[in-house]
Amino acid sequence: MSTHIETRYAASPAEAKTWDTAQSREALHIATLFEAGNIRLVYSHYDRFITGGAMPVAAPLPLGSPDPLKAEYFLERRELGIINVGGAGTVTVDGETFELGNKDALYIGKGKRQVVFASADAAAPALFYLNSTPAHVTYPTRRVTKADAEVVTLGAQETANHRTINKLLVNSVIPTCQLQMGMTELKPGNTWNTMPAHTHDRRMEVYFYFEVPQGQAVCHFWGQPQETRHIWMQNNQAVISPPWSIHSGAGTSSYTFIWGMAGENLDYGDMDHCAITDLR
Repeated sequence: MSTHIETRYAASPAEAKTWDTAQSREALHIATLFEAGNIRLVYSHYDRFITGGAMPVAAPLPLGSPDPLKAEYFLERRELGIINVGGAGTVTVDGETFELGNKDALYIGKGKRQVVFASADAAAPALFYLNSTPAHVTYPTRRVTKADAEVVTLGAQETANHRTINKLLVNSVIPTCQLQMGMTELKPGNTWNTMPAHTHDRRMEVYFYFEVPQGQAVCHFWGQPQETRHIWMQNNQAVISPPWSIHSGAGTSSYTFIWGMAGENLDYGDMDHCAITDLR
Protein backbone atom coordinates (compact mmCIF):
# COMPACT_ATOMS: atom_id res chain seq x y z
CA MET A 1 0.00 0.00 0.00
CA SER A 2 1.52 3.31 -1.07
CA THR A 3 0.85 6.75 -2.47
CA HIS A 4 2.66 7.69 -5.67
CA ILE A 5 2.85 11.37 -6.70
CA GLU A 6 4.44 13.10 -9.65
CA THR A 7 4.65 16.75 -10.69
CA ARG A 8 3.76 18.36 -14.02
CA TYR A 9 4.94 21.90 -14.73
CA ALA A 10 3.01 24.60 -16.56
CA ALA A 11 3.99 25.67 -20.07
CA SER A 12 3.21 28.64 -22.31
CA PRO A 13 1.46 28.31 -25.69
CA ALA A 14 4.74 29.27 -27.39
CA GLU A 15 6.57 26.41 -25.72
CA ALA A 16 3.78 23.91 -26.39
CA LYS A 17 3.92 24.65 -30.14
CA THR A 18 7.36 23.03 -30.24
CA TRP A 19 6.34 19.71 -28.63
CA ASP A 20 6.29 16.45 -30.49
CA THR A 21 3.90 13.62 -29.59
CA ALA A 22 6.06 12.22 -26.80
CA GLN A 23 6.58 15.66 -25.22
CA SER A 24 2.85 16.44 -25.37
CA ARG A 25 2.02 13.20 -23.62
CA GLU A 26 4.74 13.67 -21.03
CA ALA A 27 3.41 17.13 -20.14
CA LEU A 28 -0.35 16.54 -20.26
CA HIS A 29 -1.30 12.87 -20.47
CA ILE A 30 -1.96 10.84 -17.29
CA ALA A 31 -1.73 7.18 -18.28
CA THR A 32 -2.17 5.36 -14.95
CA LEU A 33 -4.59 6.43 -12.24
CA PHE A 34 -5.79 3.14 -10.81
CA GLU A 35 -3.39 0.60 -9.36
CA ALA A 36 -4.59 -2.16 -7.02
CA GLY A 37 -3.96 -1.28 -3.40
CA ASN A 38 -2.47 2.14 -4.13
CA ILE A 39 -3.26 5.84 -4.49
CA ARG A 40 -1.74 7.65 -7.48
CA LEU A 41 -1.60 11.45 -7.71
CA VAL A 42 -0.43 13.99 -10.28
CA TYR A 43 0.29 17.54 -9.09
CA SER A 44 -0.10 20.13 -11.85
CA HIS A 45 1.28 23.66 -11.57
CA TYR A 46 -1.79 24.87 -13.47
CA ASP A 47 -3.83 26.19 -10.52
CA ARG A 48 -2.10 23.65 -8.20
CA PHE A 49 -4.61 21.05 -9.37
CA ILE A 50 -4.17 17.44 -8.19
CA THR A 51 -5.60 14.58 -10.24
CA GLY A 52 -5.61 11.12 -8.75
CA GLY A 53 -7.05 7.67 -8.32
CA ALA A 54 -7.53 5.36 -5.34
CA MET A 55 -8.13 1.63 -5.82
CA PRO A 56 -8.65 -0.14 -2.50
CA VAL A 57 -8.83 -3.92 -2.81
CA ALA A 58 -7.92 -6.15 0.14
CA ALA A 59 -7.60 -3.37 2.70
CA PRO A 60 -8.74 0.24 3.19
CA LEU A 61 -6.52 2.98 1.77
CA PRO A 62 -5.82 6.09 3.89
CA LEU A 63 -5.06 9.30 2.00
CA GLY A 64 -1.70 10.55 3.20
CA SER A 65 -0.04 13.91 2.68
CA PRO A 66 2.78 13.50 0.13
CA ASP A 67 5.95 15.44 0.82
CA PRO A 68 5.49 17.96 -2.06
CA LEU A 69 2.42 19.36 -0.27
CA LYS A 70 4.41 20.26 2.86
CA ALA A 71 1.22 19.81 4.86
CA GLU A 72 0.48 17.92 8.06
CA TYR A 73 -2.49 16.24 6.34
CA PHE A 74 -3.78 16.24 2.77
CA LEU A 75 -6.73 18.59 3.30
CA GLU A 76 -4.95 21.07 5.55
CA ARG A 77 -5.13 23.68 2.79
CA ARG A 78 -7.18 21.84 0.17
CA GLU A 79 -10.64 20.66 -0.85
CA LEU A 80 -11.29 17.29 -2.50
CA GLY A 81 -13.80 15.98 -5.02
CA ILE A 82 -14.34 12.24 -5.55
CA ILE A 83 -16.37 10.34 -8.16
CA ASN A 84 -16.55 6.55 -7.97
CA VAL A 85 -16.22 4.95 -11.42
CA GLY A 86 -15.95 1.35 -10.19
CA GLY A 87 -17.77 -1.00 -7.83
CA ALA A 88 -19.47 0.06 -4.62
CA GLY A 89 -17.26 1.49 -1.91
CA THR A 90 -17.03 3.81 1.05
CA VAL A 91 -15.12 6.93 1.96
CA THR A 92 -14.68 7.56 5.67
CA VAL A 93 -14.01 11.20 6.60
CA ASP A 94 -12.91 11.84 10.18
CA GLY A 95 -14.93 8.82 11.31
CA GLU A 96 -18.06 9.51 9.23
CA THR A 97 -18.65 6.93 6.48
CA PHE A 98 -20.20 7.76 3.10
CA GLU A 99 -21.32 5.00 0.73
CA LEU A 100 -20.55 5.68 -2.92
CA GLY A 101 -22.03 3.60 -5.69
CA ASN A 102 -20.97 3.80 -9.31
CA LYS A 103 -21.00 7.44 -10.51
CA ASP A 104 -21.76 8.84 -7.05
CA ALA A 105 -19.70 11.86 -5.97
CA LEU A 106 -18.42 13.20 -2.67
CA TYR A 107 -17.13 16.65 -1.78
CA ILE A 108 -14.80 17.01 1.23
CA GLY A 109 -13.99 20.46 2.53
CA LYS A 110 -10.77 21.94 3.82
CA GLY A 111 -9.63 20.88 7.26
CA LYS A 112 -10.72 17.25 7.38
CA ARG A 113 -7.81 15.26 8.78
CA GLN A 114 -8.48 11.66 7.79
CA VAL A 115 -9.85 10.26 4.54
CA VAL A 116 -9.98 6.47 4.07
CA PHE A 117 -11.10 4.64 0.91
CA ALA A 118 -12.53 1.09 0.94
CA SER A 119 -14.25 -1.29 -1.48
CA ALA A 120 -17.40 -3.23 -0.64
CA ASP A 121 -16.14 -6.23 -2.65
CA ALA A 122 -12.48 -6.89 -3.43
CA ALA A 123 -13.55 -8.80 -6.55
CA ALA A 124 -15.28 -5.66 -7.88
CA PRO A 125 -13.25 -2.85 -6.33
CA ALA A 126 -14.27 0.77 -6.17
CA LEU A 127 -12.31 3.15 -8.38
CA PHE A 128 -12.26 6.55 -6.73
CA TYR A 129 -11.33 9.31 -9.18
CA LEU A 130 -9.93 12.32 -7.30
CA ASN A 131 -9.60 16.05 -8.01
CA SER A 132 -8.20 18.47 -5.44
CA THR A 133 -7.49 22.19 -5.39
CA PRO A 134 -6.28 24.76 -2.84
CA ALA A 135 -9.06 26.06 -0.60
CA HIS A 136 -9.50 29.14 1.57
CA VAL A 137 -12.82 28.34 3.30
CA THR A 138 -14.20 25.17 4.88
CA TYR A 139 -17.42 23.87 3.32
CA PRO A 140 -19.40 20.82 4.52
CA THR A 141 -18.67 17.30 3.32
CA ARG A 142 -21.53 16.17 1.10
CA ARG A 143 -22.44 13.16 -1.01
CA VAL A 144 -23.97 14.00 -4.41
CA THR A 145 -25.63 11.39 -6.64
CA LYS A 146 -26.76 11.73 -10.24
CA ALA A 147 -30.27 12.30 -8.86
CA ASP A 148 -28.95 15.39 -7.07
CA ALA A 149 -27.09 16.74 -10.10
CA GLU A 150 -28.02 19.68 -12.28
CA VAL A 151 -28.63 17.98 -15.62
CA VAL A 152 -28.31 19.55 -19.06
CA THR A 153 -28.78 17.79 -22.41
CA LEU A 154 -26.92 19.24 -25.38
CA GLY A 155 -26.05 18.43 -28.99
CA ALA A 156 -27.86 16.29 -31.51
CA GLN A 157 -27.64 12.88 -33.14
CA GLU A 158 -27.10 14.59 -36.50
CA THR A 159 -23.84 16.17 -35.30
CA ALA A 160 -22.74 13.07 -33.31
CA ASN A 161 -22.60 15.00 -30.03
CA HIS A 162 -25.90 14.26 -28.28
CA ARG A 163 -24.89 14.15 -24.61
CA THR A 164 -26.06 14.58 -21.04
CA ILE A 165 -24.04 16.80 -18.69
CA ASN A 166 -24.37 15.93 -15.01
CA LYS A 167 -23.15 18.87 -12.93
CA LEU A 168 -22.27 17.18 -9.63
CA LEU A 169 -19.81 19.19 -7.53
CA VAL A 170 -20.56 22.67 -8.82
CA ASN A 171 -21.61 25.86 -7.07
CA SER A 172 -25.19 25.58 -8.31
CA VAL A 173 -25.48 22.27 -6.41
CA ILE A 174 -23.11 22.63 -3.42
CA PRO A 175 -20.74 25.33 -2.17
CA THR A 176 -17.05 24.89 -3.07
CA CYS A 177 -14.04 27.18 -3.01
CA GLN A 178 -12.88 26.72 -6.61
CA LEU A 179 -13.21 23.04 -7.49
CA GLN A 180 -15.98 22.02 -9.90
CA MET A 181 -16.61 18.51 -11.19
CA GLY A 182 -19.16 16.90 -13.43
CA MET A 183 -19.72 13.98 -15.74
CA THR A 184 -20.76 13.94 -19.39
CA GLU A 185 -22.39 10.83 -20.83
CA LEU A 186 -22.62 10.49 -24.59
CA LYS A 187 -25.76 8.98 -26.04
CA PRO A 188 -25.30 5.68 -27.95
CA GLY A 189 -23.91 6.29 -31.43
CA ASN A 190 -22.43 9.68 -30.52
CA THR A 191 -18.71 10.39 -30.35
CA TRP A 192 -18.02 14.14 -30.11
CA ASN A 193 -17.88 16.09 -26.87
CA THR A 194 -17.65 19.81 -26.03
CA MET A 195 -18.40 21.32 -29.40
CA PRO A 196 -18.22 24.17 -30.26
CA ALA A 197 -14.70 24.29 -28.87
CA HIS A 198 -13.75 26.99 -26.39
CA THR A 199 -11.15 28.17 -23.93
CA HIS A 200 -11.60 29.84 -20.55
CA ASP A 201 -8.43 31.68 -19.72
CA ARG A 202 -9.53 32.13 -16.12
CA ARG A 203 -9.71 28.39 -15.39
CA MET A 204 -7.91 25.17 -16.24
CA GLU A 205 -9.45 21.72 -16.63
CA VAL A 206 -8.65 18.03 -16.43
CA TYR A 207 -10.57 15.50 -18.53
CA PHE A 208 -10.87 11.88 -17.40
CA TYR A 209 -12.10 9.39 -20.01
CA PHE A 210 -13.77 6.16 -18.93
CA GLU A 211 -16.30 3.60 -20.17
CA VAL A 212 -14.21 3.45 -23.32
CA PRO A 213 -14.85 -0.07 -24.71
CA GLN A 214 -11.93 -2.44 -25.07
CA GLY A 215 -10.13 -1.91 -28.36
CA GLN A 216 -11.52 1.62 -28.75
CA ALA A 217 -9.99 5.05 -28.02
CA VAL A 218 -10.75 8.75 -27.76
CA CYS A 219 -8.81 11.45 -29.60
CA HIS A 220 -8.50 14.46 -27.28
CA PHE A 221 -7.86 17.79 -28.98
CA TRP A 222 -5.90 20.53 -27.22
CA GLY A 223 -3.93 23.68 -28.02
CA GLN A 224 -4.81 27.22 -29.01
CA PRO A 225 -7.79 27.36 -31.40
CA GLN A 226 -5.53 28.17 -34.36
CA GLU A 227 -2.74 25.81 -33.27
CA THR A 228 -4.42 22.54 -32.26
CA ARG A 229 -2.82 19.22 -31.35
CA HIS A 230 -4.19 15.85 -30.28
CA ILE A 231 -3.54 13.08 -27.75
CA TRP A 232 -4.97 9.58 -28.07
CA MET A 233 -6.62 8.41 -24.84
CA GLN A 234 -7.36 4.92 -23.57
CA ASN A 235 -9.90 3.86 -20.93
CA ASN A 236 -9.42 5.31 -17.41
CA GLN A 237 -6.89 7.90 -18.51
CA ALA A 238 -6.82 11.66 -17.93
CA VAL A 239 -5.40 14.71 -19.68
CA ILE A 240 -4.52 18.14 -18.32
CA SER A 241 -6.00 21.09 -20.22
CA PRO A 242 -4.14 24.42 -19.80
CA PRO A 243 -6.30 27.56 -19.50
CA TRP A 244 -5.23 28.77 -22.94
CA SER A 245 -6.17 25.47 -24.61
CA ILE A 246 -9.32 24.10 -26.18
CA HIS A 247 -10.49 20.77 -24.77
CA SER A 248 -12.60 18.55 -26.93
CA GLY A 249 -12.63 14.97 -28.07
CA ALA A 250 -14.02 12.42 -30.47
CA GLY A 251 -14.03 8.68 -29.88
CA THR A 252 -14.14 5.58 -31.99
CA SER A 253 -17.22 4.67 -29.91
CA SER A 254 -19.42 6.24 -27.28
CA TYR A 255 -17.77 6.88 -23.90
CA THR A 256 -18.13 8.91 -20.70
CA PHE A 257 -15.84 11.57 -19.27
CA ILE A 258 -15.44 13.55 -16.07
CA TRP A 259 -14.41 17.18 -16.20
CA GLY A 260 -12.79 18.93 -13.28
CA MET A 261 -12.10 22.67 -13.20
CA ALA A 262 -10.32 25.18 -10.99
CA GLY A 263 -9.34 28.81 -11.28
CA GLU A 264 -10.45 32.36 -10.79
CA ASN A 265 -14.23 31.95 -10.79
CA LEU A 266 -17.09 29.47 -10.44
CA ASP A 267 -19.06 30.61 -13.50
CA TYR A 268 -19.68 27.45 -15.53
CA GLY A 269 -20.60 29.57 -18.56
CA ASP A 270 -17.33 31.53 -18.53
CA MET A 271 -16.12 30.43 -21.97
CA ASP A 272 -14.43 32.05 -24.93
CA HIS A 273 -16.04 30.25 -27.85
CA CYS A 274 -14.37 29.44 -31.14
CA ALA A 275 -16.37 28.78 -34.28
CA ILE A 276 -15.86 25.27 -35.58
CA THR A 277 -14.86 26.67 -38.96
CA ASP A 278 -12.13 28.81 -37.31
CA LEU A 279 -10.27 25.85 -35.81
CA ARG A 280 -6.89 25.11 -37.29
